[in-house]
Amino acid sequence: MSRIVTLLAALIALAAGFAVYNFWPEEKPEALVYEPPRALKPFILESTAAGTVENDALKGQWTLLFTGYTFCPDICPTTMSDLKGVIPELQREVSEPVKVWLISVDPKRDDIERLTQYVNYFGDDFVGVRAEHKELFPFVRDLGLMYSIPDEGEENYLVNHSAAIILVNPDGNRKAIFNADHQRGEIPVVSMDKLKKDFAIIAD
Repeated sequence: MSRIVTLLAALIALAAGFAVYNFWPEEKPEALVYEPPRALKPFILESTAAGTVENDALKGQWTLLFTGYTFCPDICPTTMSDLKGVIPELQREVSEPVKVWLISVDPKRDDIERLTQYVNYFGDDFVGVRAEHKELFPFVRDLGLMYSIPDEGEENYLVNHSAAIILVNPDGNRKAIFNADHQRGEIPVVSMDKLKKDFAIIAD
């Protein structure tokens, strides 16, 4: 009798384990994930790494795209520093290189020389890209981001821009968007803890 009870207990435990394995909800990222990934419209931008770049420059790597500018007082340097800190951890998740593109939304002041000096401070994994508003605005809008254009003749100004980060997969397609956390009294930035966790799930 005891053998039968033991056998039944073992079968119940096995069945329970099978149920948990097969029906336990999959961990889902907090980021907005595009399924299927979305192709980017054709673009041509100036790059601090390769003269001019087009869509193919995003292929063969995971790329984090972020809008900003070198005169930005808070969101940009904070986000860039945070990304520099997590790149090594992201790189351990994938075999392809992980890069960051800073998309300058201040073409009037951010010439390629200034942009190069700025991104080089953060390391070799960072690339700056720029264009005049005519080419830049459609590119940024296609990513699902935005920025403000200062009035003509204005010299000392701030550029309002999205704080979100776009993830582009090695096929050069938009895969996900990491939105910034908005908390009262703090600048809106993307949580690097959430980004790391989500990246591991998305890139798996």
